[in-house]
Amino acid sequence: MELQEARAIVNALAQGIHPVTGEAMPEDSPYNAPPVIRALFAVSQALDAKEGRPRREPPPNAGKPWGPDEDAMLDAVFAAGGDLKPLAEALGRTLFAVESRLVKLGKLPPRSGMRISAARPA
Repeated sequence: MELQEARAIVNALAQGIHPVTGEAMPEDSPYNAPPVIRALFAVSQALDAKEGRPRREPPPNAGKPWGPDEDAMLDAVFAAGGDLKPLAEALGRTLFAVESRLVKLGKLPPRSGMRISAARPA
């Protein structure tokens, strides 16, 4: 279902109108309860806000495999205690991707909520 179609359905329900038949909802319908109407309007506004927000372009190397040169550069900057944000930009990756790679290489411990774990020593 398209977002625009979903928004039309939510808007109809918020106005007390059956989205399929176009008829007014009965007075005893749960859709006519004030908390439900407020919730439907809140969802409608959230959908409007989401659609209006421009989508950010991913960095050029997002999702691509890491090469040995990138790993060497990452290792050198990390070992020197350098700032990872400019490195992420130089590598065309997100800061999260750089930190995740450091975890995978065993240089950083995994943070809570990360889905990857550090490389195990052989």
